[in-house]
Parts: sequence; structure tokens; C-alpha cells
Amino acid sequence: MEPTGLTIFVLVVLALALILVFLSVKSVPQGREYTVERFGRYTKTLRPGLNLIVPIIDKIGARLNMMEQVLDVPSQEIITKDNAMVTVDGVVFFQVLEAPKAAYEVNNLEMATINLTLTNLRTVMGSMDLDELLSQREAINSRILQVVDEATNPWGVKITRIEVKDISPPRDLVDSMARQMKAERERRAVILEAEGERQAEILRAEGSKQAAVLEAEGLREAAFREAEARERAAEAEAKATTMVSEAIAKGDVNAINYFVAQKYVDALGSIASANNQKVIMMPLEASSVIGSVAGIAEIARAPGGNSGGGSANGGASRGPWERPS
Repeated sequence: MEPTGLTIFVLVVLALALILVFLSVKSVPQGREYTVERFGRYTKTLRPGLNLIVPIIDKIGARLNMMEQVLDVPSQEIITKDNAMVTVDGVVFFQVLEAPKAAYEVNNLEMATINLTLTNLRTVMGSMDLDELLSQREAINSRILQVVDEATNPWGVKITRIEVKDISPPRDLVDSMARQMKAERERRAVILEAEGERQAEILRAEGSKQAAVLEAEGLREAAFREAEARERAAEAEAKATTMVSEAIAKGDVNAINYFVAQKYVDALGSIASANNQKVIMMPLEASSVIGSVAGIAEIARAPGGNSGGGSANGGASRGPWERPS
């Protein structure tokens, strides 16, 4: 059976309906947004997911990436404030926040962003000295970021970061900087060595001073102890003299013999211990020492002494000054 005209018409209508449904359904992936144009004019923005548009009348305008993107800034030569030629390159991180502005406020968003960054990079770095360029890279990044972000704000774009990757001075300038750095390091080494020697001299002087102080304190302590010993010896001598004087006052002749004999023996000992004495000439009265020793023996035998001053056998004892008969 051949199909009739009505059947063909129905099939055509169904096919057109399916085509229209297919054209009206738009699926937007995550991280992207589509703009919709009706007769060439922007009407709305399609968000990620399933969206419906009017087929034939509406069409997709721009497909924009809403994720953060990175652009390489090509290297360029910049003349610094002190007339040094350097080669600089960098990277720009940006993100589209408003799809309609990014699609219709600027033509070729990426190229415009790169050119704007290059211009401001040349302006900012050209107003600085070479030493500032090499030592203040963070400050350069912040200044360029602020300027470029303000300029791209009408485009619906947010500049998140701008990083200067490399600053390359000329070869002769690099060699000059290397020599300057070497000279500076040698100067610092000399200064540190001089500081070390000065500190060592100070420490040695402090040690000598402390040693001298300790030695002086030791000598003072020794002198004090020697004086104290002499004082005690003098006190003992005075006490012994006092006791002998009291004994003489009481008429104890043995005490006199003991005292004189002790002094006599001490004098002989001093003469005998002299280094320049080779021959000792004894006086004729040296035999009288025996009498003094006898008196000492009598004192030892009779510690109580004799109030009458006599000897143990009743005879009168002779002193060391008496010549034997």
C-alpha cells in the first residue's frame, strides 16, 4: 500500500518537531557559560546544565570559560630608570566573572589582557632602578596587579595574580654585578676577621686582668695571714715575757735561767744556719749554756718551782752570766 499525502505530511511534521526540540535544548558543561542572541542581540546567559532556547530565533553567541586561566606574557626589553637594558617576561592569572561583559565589552579578551599587562609592566619597571627590580619583585607584582585589575574591571574579568618570571640583565652588567658582589663579600670577610681579632684581644685582656686581680687578692690574703701570724707570735712572745717577769718578781731563778738559755740557743742556731759561715767561733762562756740547760732540767723535775729560788740540793744555782769557780 502506497503512503498517502496525509501520511507524508504527518511524518514531515514529526521530523520537524523533533528537529525543533533538538535545537531548543542546550546542555552547558560545568565551568562554562553561553550567551544567547536573538536576532543578533544579547538576551540571556545559559548556566551549566540543561537549558531551553527558542529554536531558529535564538542562537548561541559566545562560549566562555569561567574557570581561572593563565596567560604567558612574552618577554620584552625594558630600559630602567638608571638606563640599564633588561629582558622581562611573566604570567597572568585571570578569571571571567561576567560572561556578557567579557563577550561584548572587549574583542579578543586574551590578547587585550596580554597587551595591557605588557604596557603596565614596561611603565612600572621603567620607573625603577635595576637594584630595585632585582630586590623588590613582590612590590613590582603588586603594583602591576593593581593597575591591570582596575583596567580590566569593565570587561567582567578579575586579574587574580601577575608574576614576573624572569629579569635578565645584559651579560656585561651581570659580570659587573658579580665582581661587585665578590668585593662586598671580601669586605665583609675582612670586617668579620677584624671583629674576631678585636674580640679575642678583649677576651685576652679580660683574662689577664682577672688573673692580675686574683693574684693581687692572693698576695693580699697571704700578707694578711702572715701579719696575723706575726701578731700571734708577738702576742705569744709578750705573754711568755710577762710570765717570766712575773716569775722573776716572785724570785724564781729557774725561770730566768730558762728564758736566757732559750735566747742563747736561738742565737747559736741563727749563727749556725747562716750561709756565709763556714767556721763557728764559740765564746769562752759557751760552757755556761750547760748550766742553763741544767736549770731547765730542774724546772722540768720540779714544775712547781721553789719559792725560795734555791736548787734541788739546797745550793744556789748559777745563771748563764756567772763564771764557774
